[in-house]
Amino acid sequence: MASSLLNKALKPIKQSNFLSTFRSLNFTSIATVHDSPSDGPSSSSFTFDNTNKEKDNNSIYLKPSTSNAKPESTTLSSVTMPMSFMTGSIVGKRFYKKASTRESDDGVGWSVMLDYRTLKTPSKRPLKLPTLALAKAIAAEWEYQQTDGIRPFTMPLMKLACTALERVPLTRMKIIENLMKKFDQDLVFCRAPEDNTLTVGLHARQVEKVDPLLAWVNSEFGFKPIVYSSFFGGMQGDGLTKAVENLLKKTDDCELAAIDALAAAAHSLVIALGIFRGKLQIEEAIELIRLEEDLQVDKWGLVEGGHDVDIADLKVQISSATVFLGLSRRNFFSD
Repeated sequence: MASSLLNKALKPIKQSNFLSTFRSLNFTSIATVHDSPSDGPSSSSFTFDNTNKEKDNNSIYLKPSTSNAKPESTTLSSVTMPMSFMTGSIVGKRFYKKASTRESDDGVGWSVMLDYRTLKTPSKRPLKLPTLALAKAIAAEWEYQQTDGIRPFTMPLMKLACTALERVPLTRMKIIENLMKKFDQDLVFCRAPEDNTLTVGLHARQVEKVDPLLAWVNSEFGFKPIVYSSFFGGMQGDGLTKAVENLLKKTDDCELAAIDALAAAAHSLVIALGIFRGKLQIEEAIELIRLEEDLQVDKWGLVEGGHDVDIADLKVQISSATVFLGLSRRNFFSD
């Protein structure tokens, strides 16, 4: 059920390997279950704690309703994810039978339900999602979880949603500032020397693959980017820099979270913006990111356990952020 829901969501983007790459990752720690002290005479809860006993950061808090209503009819119960959810550690065994979605209590946005419990973020805020499509995709991630442990590293959409809801509103200007600090050293602005026999092949590939993206930047923002034959790049013009910064300031929280994740994975804000604006598809972006390394692999061969793992990880990061970006847009799917 979970796989079919996520595959349906991914169909327009044509990424057949999206779920399979999630399943290829490993885990390093596990959590234990115990009863927690009562919060009061009319409430009860239990937590899943990591074996290092850092209860504040590694516990899943289940808060049932204080009413005597049957669980099936309860809507006030909630599940709060621990802070360790954002780091990837296994946070506890599966404690629910079914993941589903429902409209938020205020009628604005959508919530994910684990049985009758409403899912919350690590800071105990309601996980209110902008579209039903995104809520269903995150519910599918929860539905896919195995009984022996909840694995956050197989839930990239959930992680991005928590980032968009919690981190971006508080640190928006800092995120934009950090993105712009790296803009001059963007991957696509670094050009291999043409007059060097060792790099002439790479230079030709960059001209073929990267130049169309640079032409798009010129057309999109009205300023021609400058390329440099240096690992450290060089200064771009003030006009282009300000145009890109203004675009970032106009994004909503989900969009900025996705752009930040894409730029970090691609080492390129330009590639991230290309995906954001619809200029690049996932496969095209990955090809640009790996342009130099793929030439090295073609020449010297692929290192198993090295290159193949890097490729799989990159596919997960780029695909998940792109899918999150699309599903968070209200006009991407019809609710």
